[in-house]
Amino acid sequence: MLYADTTTTASLCGFCSACLQECLKPKKPLCGVCRSALAPGVRAVELERQIESTETSCHGCRKNFFLSKIRAHVATCSKYQNYIMEGVKATTKDASLQPRSVPNRYTFPCPYCPEKNFDQEGLVEHCRLSHSTDTKPVVCPICASMPWGDPSYRSANFIQHIQRRHQFSYDTFVDYDVDEEDMMNQVLQRSLVDQ
Repeated sequence: MLYADTTTTASLCGFCSACLQECLKPKKPLCGVCRSALAPGVRAVELERQIESTETSCHGCRKNFFLSKIRAHVATCSKYQNYIMEGVKATTKDASLQPRSVPNRYTFPCPYCPEKNFDQEGLVEHCRLSHSTDTKPVVCPICASMPWGDPSYRSANFIQHIQRRHQFSYDTFVDYDVDEEDMMNQVLQRSLVDQ
């Protein structure tokens, strides 16, 4: 099922609806990427362990942080903000380079109330604490900012969606400049090597 025709309509997660439904069958839920069995309610402990134990450095101040902490750090690191601004200035100096509109994938507004500027974890926590009983279908601001996101799609159960879908930051694992086909080929190649 993973090799479905690329002309089918992709869902927000990047898989066609038929593939996603196959993965979620109650008798045999499977991971859409590696095809390993999924147990309802079981967390991806190995992935969490990797996020907690893998180090990276801030591009601004060059200090090392675990992946689980880097996002919070760069949100407040003035040297990182300068690093980003230098990059923006460097790409817009050349008149032949057309500045492209890059969506904000770091801070998000609450879709239920006027509060803004939540990072992903903050939005999940805010919605869990403040809007857990709100059933109004809303657009997920995180998904809407992604290249594959549909800014008009309203989640029927946003609280469940955000708690399940946004437990980690996409920017840690996704290269937004690679198209879906190249990304899928990379995943398939890695899965053959990792076996």
